[in-house]
Amino acid sequence: MALIVQKFGGTSVGTVERIQEVAKKLIKSQQQGHDLVVVVSAMSGETNRLLSLANELNDNPQGRELDVLLSTGEQVTIALLCLALEQQGIHANSYTGSQVRILTDNTHNKARIMEIDDNKIRADLAKGHIVVVAGFQGCDEFGNITTLGRGGSDTTAVALAAALKAKECQIYTDVDGVYTTDPRVVSEARRLDSITFEEMLEMASLGAKVLQIRSVEFASKYNVPLRVLSSFTEGGGTLITTEETEMEHALISGIAFNRDEAKLTILGAPDSPGIASQILCPIAAQNIEVDMIIQNTGHDGTTDFTFTVHRNDYEKAFAVMEATAKALGAREVSGDDKITKISIVGVGMRSHAGIASTMFEALASEGINISMISTSEIKISVVVDEKYLELGVRTLHNAFELEQK
Repeated sequence: MALIVQKFGGTSVGTVERIQEVAKKLIKSQQQGHDLVVVVSAMSGETNRLLSLANELNDNPQGRELDVLLSTGEQVTIALLCLALEQQGIHANSYTGSQVRILTDNTHNKARIMEIDDNKIRADLAKGHIVVVAGFQGCDEFGNITTLGRGGSDTTAVALAAALKAKECQIYTDVDGVYTTDPRVVSEARRLDSITFEEMLEMASLGAKVLQIRSVEFASKYNVPLRVLSSFTEGGGTLITTEETEMEHALISGIAFNRDEAKLTILGAPDSPGIASQILCPIAAQNIEVDMIIQNTGHDGTTDFTFTVHRNDYEKAFAVMEATAKALGAREVSGDDKITKISIVGVGMRSHAGIASTMFEALASEGINISMISTSEIKISVVVDEKYLELGVRTLHNAFELEQK
């Protein structure tokens, strides 16, 4: 019998009726001859409700106690799902992260999985039981409950699949796979039958929200085949796996975008060794993540330095840069929080020339100006004014004929 790990997100288990539907799906999978380990999230909206309760009582809740609170959401779901399975005559056992002994480091709210004790799971599977594990959580070496951060249930599922050497890790969600771009922006967007880990990592990091990036990293590291499926419609979904030879024919697999971008420029900074670190170290000290970076050297011994941050960090970063500019004797700081990043991704870029020129010509034909460019082996990202987001994505989707089979 093939072992499969299946993960169901919050919308998939958001009501009693949906939990019953999940139970039926699991029974069907078991009848098809699969050993099943199931990972579930909290019911839709539950984590936010618990956070709201915590914030009503404490403006700055302690990480340890917040983890104790938030982990209860998944505990409710695993019990309800097992009760639904029992009602259908199926043996099922539920486990919290600490009961399975998903050992993590002690970073509360953003813990990382270190080790998994799979003995209980294997013993239950040997008896023909379905095993239901709470996602998003584990425990540290001292027995403290920890949580893995938003989207952590995906990581739990992949980690269990790796530990158990599962045939596949199936992520059930409210979409039926990975698309060439967001269908809400481009109605002709096409569901991909398969995509490489490398491409999915780029798509996830660039704004595609189908999978949590840590789960894709984990799957890639341990070579766990991932499949994204819909909880509500039948279909084969999208398989995320190692690169296949036939995939070289696809120049571009998809277009990702991120609306939550802002950029800052420090003008007239001294053009001297170490200036980049002098500008960015104060930003890093405030725990602000930097994305794209451009440095231009002037003819008067000065340099202009531009970088992007998450829009939520814009005001904080601007204040830090003003202080830095004053300390460096730079001319001024400017910024723009009305930008967006659009990226094309595809392993086919490695073996085909002209991808960048096609991208730039397509955007220029629509009068879309590019203010920043960043490239890697399999992606090209551009920063444009946010008003051009949807037009830019549609234009590139057409230019690379991503709607074609």
